[in-house]
Amino acid sequence: MEWINETASGLTVKIRAIPRASKNEIQGIYDDALKVRLTTAPVDGKANQALIRFLSKALKISKAQFQIAQGETSRHKVLRITGISKEELMKKIGIME
Repeated sequence: MEWINETASGLTVKIRAIPRASKNEIQGIYDDALKVRLTTAPVDGKANQALIRFLSKALKISKAQFQIAQGETSRHKVLRITGISKEELMKKIGIME
């Protein structure tokens, strides 16, 4: 799958963030990216903070393990996640390969 890759520095995950949604949720894989809906508006980086906070809580991974590698001001982002394998992440999201 191209939306998730294992590298020497951890996982890279393509994200399609949808701000101003009715609720925070992981919707699944769409257009080769993990679609995540967020209630927060994309103002002053608050949606990025909300994305990391939401994924951290939903996946039970420390916020310190997340880093936005690309797309800080875009809906299309690449997150770098350390300390978890591809299989573990997919299991937590509920996606089987």
